[in-house]
Amino acid sequence: MGFSPSRSRPGLSVQGEGVRRISRALPDEVPVAFVFDGTTQAVMMATPSDVADFAHGFALTEGIVTDPAQIEGFEIAEHAQGIEARFWLSGDRQDALAARRRFMAGPVGCGLCGIDSLEQAVRPVPRVAHAAPVFAAREIARATEALTAQQPLHDLTHATHAAGFILPGAGVVMAREDVGRHNALDKLIGALWRAGIDPADGAMVMTSRLSVELVQKCAMAGCGLLIAVSAPTAHALRLAEDAGITLAAFARGGGFDLYSHPQRIPHEVPDVA
Repeated sequence: MGFSPSRSRPGLSVQGEGVRRISRALPDEVPVAFVFDGTTQAVMMATPSDVADFAHGFALTEGIVTDPAQIEGFEIAEHAQGIEARFWLSGDRQDALAARRRFMAGPVGCGLCGIDSLEQAVRPVPRVAHAAPVFAAREIARATEALTAQQPLHDLTHATHAAGFILPGAGVVMAREDVGRHNALDKLIGALWRAGIDPADGAMVMTSRLSVELVQKCAMAGCGLLIAVSAPTAHALRLAEDAGITLAAFARGGGFDLYSHPQRIPHEVPDVA
């Protein structure tokens, strides 16, 4: 069937000098269903690329699995209506699966949609280890600029988010794109997991603001540093403080704002007043 991450569509460009016909590449989004042991856990609207990475990242950041050995089988099935990512899990994951199913029933279109209790919106997340890599300030300041070089879908459509993974001294070593910022991060986490790369060894960098679900996903993945081109929400900052995660925001133009757990960045960076 072959879903495509973008499609060329005709339109009209209305400008001060007149109207002209155009054709633009637009990012596509399709329903992606995550199916565990024959039961649909959630349905996300997502860009139909890197679906296996997306599914594995979702399974990890939602706490459905914690180790690749718990996945006994996996396949992707395409239908006219969308895509199914099908998992078969080891028996000891049934309790975790049932617990998450109660809170993610029905279609899910954003990071926290579909939950049915306030407690799940602010669910506890594990605290990341303090033994995390230290980055030079210049690496943080350049992270979002470096990520732009690995966004081919955005270059084509100007309408997608990206999540990248950087290692000290190596820059952005992996990136994933999607119409949803949280989907892009799940794809990246899944790709790292499948490649045997520990998220604790580097930092995540985002093309968006830093919201609660992004901090939650980093905590579940064990990554202690999250960088973004825009601001964190106050709630996301509180969660990052509790989870031991460093937030570096407004990383652009050669600088950044540093919030929470500054030990991962050299102290020549001035303290936030």
